[in-house]
Amino acid sequence: MKKNTKKIIALGMAAAMALGTLAGCGGSKTPENATNVSSESSSGGEKVLKFGCQMFADGSIDVARDVNSAWNAMRYGITESLFKFDDSMNVVPWLADSYEVSDDHKTWTIKLKEGIKFSDGCDMTATKVKESLDYVRNEGPNGSSNPEKFLEFEAEVTADDAANTITIQTKTAYIDLTGNLAHPVMAITDVADTKDKVTSTIGTGPYVAQSFKDQVGYDLVKNTNYYEEVPYDRVELLYMGDASAKAMALQNGQVDLVENITNVSDIQKLQENENYTVDIAPGIRTGFAWINQAGVLGNDTLRKAILMSIDYKTICESNTIGGLYTPGFSVLPSSLSYGYDTLNNPYEYNPEAAMKLMDDAGIVDTDGDGIRELDGKNINLTVVSYENRLLNDFADAQAQYLSKVGIATTAKYGSGDDQWSSLVAGEYDLNQNNWNTAATGDPIDYLANWYSKCDSDYCAYENAEYDKLYEQLLVEMDADKRVELIKKMQQILIDDAAVVIDGYYNSSMIYSKNIASAHIQTADYYWISNKIIPAN
Repeated sequence: MKKNTKKIIALGMAAAMALGTLAGCGGSKTPENATNVSSESSSGGEKVLKFGCQMFADGSIDVARDVNSAWNAMRYGITESLFKFDDSMNVVPWLADSYEVSDDHKTWTIKLKEGIKFSDGCDMTATKVKESLDYVRNEGPNGSSNPEKFLEFEAEVTADDAANTITIQTKTAYIDLTGNLAHPVMAITDVADTKDKVTSTIGTGPYVAQSFKDQVGYDLVKNTNYYEEVPYDRVELLYMGDASAKAMALQNGQVDLVENITNVSDIQKLQENENYTVDIAPGIRTGFAWINQAGVLGNDTLRKAILMSIDYKTICESNTIGGLYTPGFSVLPSSLSYGYDTLNNPYEYNPEAAMKLMDDAGIVDTDGDGIRELDGKNINLTVVSYENRLLNDFADAQAQYLSKVGIATTAKYGSGDDQWSSLVAGEYDLNQNNWNTAATGDPIDYLANWYSKCDSDYCAYENAEYDKLYEQLLVEMDADKRVELIKKMQQILIDDAAVVIDGYYNSSMIYSKNIASAHIQTADYYWISNKIIPAN
């Protein structure tokens, strides 16, 4: 992005926008009567989408409560934001029509689309958008949605209803604020509606939360005020945490559509069955293990030998992982445009070279018990992991490879909370996780995990050159220069053997012949949309 370039991106409105049926506003139109089901529908003529998915944040859809709640609201087709990401992770307008940015990147003027209504029938005015952005920044600190990560508290939002624009004046220069405004936490909702926002958030999406049953799921109904055609009258959203349960529910007809089946045998059977379609997209998530350099893995030679001892390609292509991850060696996925193909991996799989490297450094087994020693102690790494996107399977496979070169491991598998507590406390040697690397279309927050002056450097990593480049990245506005900085930072982490990379997670959407078309998008934010079309 050039500093002096005025960006205006205009999108044509669908003809259906002119067909809005509900005039006026006042918060009286509630989710319970947000769609009118005809007698034909009630007798079985309605079109119903049955969707199985994992539950996050106790099912909450309050965008200000926590990040998972905000993701839920957008994934369920309830909320939309001013901007969104396409499959190449480019930012494109959604509820916005166009925008302009000042030369100093501190004044952002956003033109809103005309004719948008909330599901309660209220017009989406500039004032309403301002109220929504103010609400999440005021209420967010009471939960854990961390809205300040996307729009600083000091930012001033002004509304011009006549011009249908909002202007955001910030104290900080944002490289691209539109990417931040695309995050689910910044979704636009009607905050004046008095309904319980935990389970009845009022957004502009194609569907509306009608009812919620804890641990079971949501009944969603068509938003009759939506600006485009909505193909289903109702969505039955059922929570299914177990991947095999999703596959079974799909095969027995309980659901028509599921997201992210992570059992390889299940997904392979569905791929081989002509009655199902498996749509897979290269995602922007990296599976990786933090390496705690405050402990035994502060030894450079040992870290390098570990990376050379593990065959990541074979693990990713194994019957356990089965192609759900793409192998790689850098912290950023190869699907992103940050120069992956130009990077060099000096620690490719070579167990013989790894053992020689340790032998030459005196990291050897002196007592014949099969475990190498460092500083007179057996090397027994504490590996922390949890059951999420095959992380435990990666940890198991890595432990098998390490045992072959004389490195012992002790697994500590628990919940996601256990994993995070161990990470923050520094009570681990390897700590498995799976991160969205570009939540706002930019990886700067993710790369802070290895910035020594940041609280999120939980692995005690420190490299002065990396820190210097990160600080340059914080203020660099030129897109091409940012790419070059990020390439250099990736190479430093690779050379320092700073991270164990599992691979890059591929998201999936699987559906039956009851559905004509469904697509999993690169960003994790979009599941249910009006683009999911019934077969008849």
